[in-house]
Amino acid sequence: MEIGERLQAVLGSLPTRPGCYLMKDEQGEVIYVGKAVNLRQRVRSYFHASAQQHPRTRQLVQRIADIEWIVVDSELEALILEMNLIKKHRPRYNVRLKDDKRYPYIKIHWQDDYPRVTVTRRVVDDGARYFGPYTSVWAVHQTLDVLRRVFPYLTCSRTITGEDPRACLYYDIKLCAGPCVGAVTRQQYRDIIAGLERFLQGDSAGVLENLRAEMQQAANTLQFERAAALRDQIAAIEQILARQKMVLSGDFADTDVIALARDERDACVQVFFIRGGKLIGREYFLLEGAEDVAEEDVLAEFVKQFYDQAPALPQQVLLPRQVEEARIIRQWLNRRRGASVRLRVPRQGQPRELVRMAAENAAETLRALRAQWESDKHRQTQALSELHEALDLPRAPRRIECYDISNTQGVAMVGSMVVFEQGVPHRQHYRRFNIRNVVGPDDFASMEEVLTRRFRRWQAAHEMSEAERQQQSVDASFAALPDLVIIDGGKGQLGRAVRVLQAYGLAEVVPVIGLAKREEEIFVPGRKQAIHLPPRSEGLYLIQRIRDEAHRFAITAHRKRRSRQGLASQLEAIPGIGPARRKALLQHFGSMDAIRQASEEELAAAPKMNASLAARVKEFLG
Repeated sequence: MEIGERLQAVLGSLPTRPGCYLMKDEQGEVIYVGKAVNLRQRVRSYFHASAQQHPRTRQLVQRIADIEWIVVDSELEALILEMNLIKKHRPRYNVRLKDDKRYPYIKIHWQDDYPRVTVTRRVVDDGARYFGPYTSVWAVHQTLDVLRRVFPYLTCSRTITGEDPRACLYYDIKLCAGPCVGAVTRQQYRDIIAGLERFLQGDSAGVLENLRAEMQQAANTLQFERAAALRDQIAAIEQILARQKMVLSGDFADTDVIALARDERDACVQVFFIRGGKLIGREYFLLEGAEDVAEEDVLAEFVKQFYDQAPALPQQVLLPRQVEEARIIRQWLNRRRGASVRLRVPRQGQPRELVRMAAENAAETLRALRAQWESDKHRQTQALSELHEALDLPRAPRRIECYDISNTQGVAMVGSMVVFEQGVPHRQHYRRFNIRNVVGPDDFASMEEVLTRRFRRWQAAHEMSEAERQQQSVDASFAALPDLVIIDGGKGQLGRAVRVLQAYGLAEVVPVIGLAKREEEIFVPGRKQAIHLPPRSEGLYLIQRIRDEAHRFAITAHRKRRSRQGLASQLEAIPGIGPARRKALLQHFGSMDAIRQASEEELAAAPKMNASLAARVKEFLG
C-alpha cells in the first residue's frame, strides 16, 4: 500500500530501543497499542507486503494516520506500559477484557481491630485482604450467605467497644458473633475471621480440624450449647465441601487452569481455581477484539490483563498452549507475586484433563451466552434503528448521553449525566455535577451550567496533544462526543442545550432532543410539532429507560449532597469552626460519622485544627 509523507517520516525516525507504540486514525483516536524490543524493526514490519496478507493487519494499517512511541529501558517495562496504555485507551484492534468492568471481590478488612467482610469492586493497598475476582455479584453473596453461618462476621460500621447495651438482630439469629456487646473478645473474633480467610484460600481441612477440636473441648467441659453450635458449623462446611471436587492428590501447588473457547466474533476464557487440591471455584471472562487473532496471542493478552488486576497470584498457571511472550510474562508475574510463578502447558495426566474440562466449560458458556446475546442484541439494534429513523439522525446512535437536574427548592442542586453505548448502560462514564453558579430552583440555568461544563471539558481534551492527554489523565467520558444528547425536559430545557452546543460549534455535529414526561413527547430543534414514538416500540422503551436512569442517578446524588450539607451545618454551629475549617475536617475525615468517631488527638492533628478546637468539637458532637 502507498504510505503518506507523514507516515514515511515517522517510520524513518523510529528508534531501535525497547518501548511501546500507539497507532492512531485520522480523528486522533488510538486504535492499536503494541510493544517491541526494537521499535523501529517492529513498527516497520506492519507495512511489509508479507504482513498485509493478514486481513486484520491490512485493515489496521489502512486506518493508521499517525504513530507515536514511548521509549523505555527494558522489555519488562514495555510490557507494563503496554498493559496500562491498553487499559487507558481500550483500542479497538487490541484484545481486551470485555466491558472494562471491575469485577467483585470479597474483602476482609484486616486493617481494623474487628475486621468486617464486604463485597467491593475496587482493590486498593489498604491492608485488607481480597479474594476473587468473581463475575457474578449474586454468586459472591450466595457464597457469603453460607459462610456467615459458619463464620459469623461483622457487616455493620459501628465502633466496637464491647460495651454496647444491646446487640443487633444479626447476633440474635447467630449471623454475628456479637463483639459489640462483648460476646467474644477481640482475639476470638479475629480467630473467626482467620478461619474464614483460610477457608476462602482452600484450607477447608485445617478449618474442619480446628472446629472439631473446639467441639470436643466444649463437650468435655460440658458447654453443650457451644458444642452444638460448632457441630452445626461443621455440618454446614461439609455441605459446601460436598459440592467441591477433589481434583488433584498429593502436595499439588495452588493452580489456576486457563482455557479458551471462541467463535467467529467472541472469545470466552474459563478459569478454574484450585487450592489445596480442591476446585474451589471457576469463573468465565469475555474478551473483545479477538477476531482473526491467533489463539496464543489471545491467551497472552488475557493472562496479562487478568493478573494485572488480580489481588493474589497462584504458584502455577496451566495453559492449553504455549504463548510467545511466556518468558517476559513469567518474569512480570514473578515480580508481581514476589515469588516464582510457573507457566505450564500439560501434555498428559490429570493436569491435561483439567485444561480439557476448562475448555469444555468455556465452550458451553459461550454457546449459552450467544443465545442470550442474540435475543438482547436484536432488541437493542431494533431500538437504535428506530431512533435513527424517527429522529432523522445521521446514523444509529452508538453513544447516547442523557442529562437531568435534581434539587429541593434550589438546595443541593445536582446535575446527572448518564451514558448508554449500543443501547446498554456504560456506568464507568456516568458523571454528576454539583451546581455552583445558580441561585434558587432554576432548572434551565442549571442545565445550561451542566452542559457548559461538560462540553468545555470536551473542548479542552480536543485541543490537547496525545502526550498532554496522557500526562493530565483526561477523563475519557468527556473526551468522547455523543451521537445523541437527551435532555430531560421540554422546549425550555432544549433551548438552553442548543445554546450551549452552538457556543462550542457542535450544533450541527451533536443531535439533541428534549423528552417531556407528561406524554413522552420528543422535541427536536427546528420542529414545531413534537414526535411521538409508538407506545410499545423498542425505541421509546430505550429512551424511557435512559431518562429514568438519569433521573435515578440525579436523585441519588442530590440526596447524598443534601444529607452532607445538613450534617455539615452542625459543625458550623460550633464556635471557632467556620466554613474553611468545616471543609478541611470533611476532606480529612471523609464524613461526619468519621469526625464523630475520631479521638480528640486525631481531631487536633487534622488540618487547620488545634487542641482547644478539637476538645470543643468533641464536646459538641458528643
